[in-house]
Amino acid sequence: MDLHLAGKTAVVTGASKGIGFAITRALAGEGVNVVAGARDATTELSDLAARTTVRPVPVDLTTPDGPARLVEAAVTAHGGLDILVNNVGAVRPRTGGFLSVTDDDWLSALTINFLVAVRTTRAALPHLIDRGTGAIVTINSVNARLPDPLVIDYSAAKAALANFSKALSKEVAARGIRVTTISPGPVSTGLWLGTDGVAATVAQATGAAPESVAHKAASESATGRFTQPEEVADLVLLLASDRAGNVTGADLVIDGGLITTL
Repeated sequence: MDLHLAGKTAVVTGASKGIGFAITRALAGEGVNVVAGARDATTELSDLAARTTVRPVPVDLTTPDGPARLVEAAVTAHGGLDILVNNVGAVRPRTGGFLSVTDDDWLSALTINFLVAVRTTRAALPHLIDRGTGAIVTINSVNARLPDPLVIDYSAAKAALANFSKALSKEVAARGIRVTTISPGPVSTGLWLGTDGVAATVAQATGAAPESVAHKAASESATGRFTQPEEVADLVLLLASDRAGNVTGADLVIDGGLITTL
């Protein structure tokens, strides 16, 4: 299927690894000019940039002006913007319970999981409107609707992100801009499976093996496995394309059947 994405310009946040890297690679494979924002460029991202239309931009997106600088880099390089993918995020299991979560913890979680998307969207939206058409695709989480005390601050931030995205979709649809979200369950990335990931952190607190923690999380879904980052990227391609031209305000869940309610 031709997604009609070739020649378009996209900004991807958190693009150096995990889901963000998979999205960056998938967009580049469709001929998109990808401006890839990340604090540090990984070897994988640098190698991808060397052979594709990807342009890494080193930026700390948690700073108030970081998102605007990333968007400006894209517009300067390519003369406009067609697609924004809000991907950056982070989670730290609060194994000590709610009372262990400090104000700084809350501010950190809300900044990287919510405010970065708000700020990047605010910087990108005028350029999307100038085009008269465009797509904002935000990587959210099943925790937006599955509150979990282990990630209480993350869950709250993701719920805010879902509400923000839905509200914005209603405002900008008449300007030709579609706003959608994708909500994965556990994904096979370093965020879950890395040495400092969710599984390792929970294992350290409980005395279990990280592999056991990951296996238990996977077994809670109907498919019995984690989602692959490339599967999330494929959904981004569809939602960013005009093949989904009348889809806005929607949330696509990719969780292997983890959410059991309607």
